[in-house]
Amino acid sequence: MENFTNETIDTKQLPRFEEVTFSKLDPAYWTVIWVELLIITVIISVAAIAGVFFDEKLAAKSTVIYIGLPVLFLSIFGLLRLGFVKKGFAFRQHDVLYRYGVIATKTIIIPYNRIQHVSLHEGLLSRYFGLAKIEIFTAGGSSSDIEIPGIRKDEAESIKQLLMGKIQKEL
Repeated sequence: MENFTNETIDTKQLPRFEEVTFSKLDPAYWTVIWVELLIITVIISVAAIAGVFFDEKLAAKSTVIYIGLPVLFLSIFGLLRLGFVKKGFAFRQHDVLYRYGVIATKTIIIPYNRIQHVSLHEGLLSRYFGLAKIEIFTAGGSSSDIEIPGIRKDEAESIKQLLMGKIQKEL
């Protein structure tokens, strides 16, 4: 019979994910983000201006609308830019990492042996710029655990093949 041991692990010796070099999203993805924001801004602005034009109650508050909307959209633009700059991904020997967040930075680490499914998606604007999004699913969920947008389509297809190969090795 073997002797049971339960040694203490020195947590200072564990590998640190913070030291990983993360790949940035493709710069063309920033164009996709601000074009989408521009479309939403135009739609909301047209609706607000039409409301001011046709509704007397809103006309009295038109200054708030004309100043508030640009301030709101500039703030959103700034937050989206910060979010874009902070996003990154990395593939290591045994896991995939995805970092995101503006105020608080989150890092998701998924070991390859937990991955069940990988999909690749292209939105209308993303397709125009030759970009795709990788979605990584683990067991037990109906939605993806990691969505990595803004990757060149050929690179995204290579990543999908890499992950599918890792999944097959684990089976």
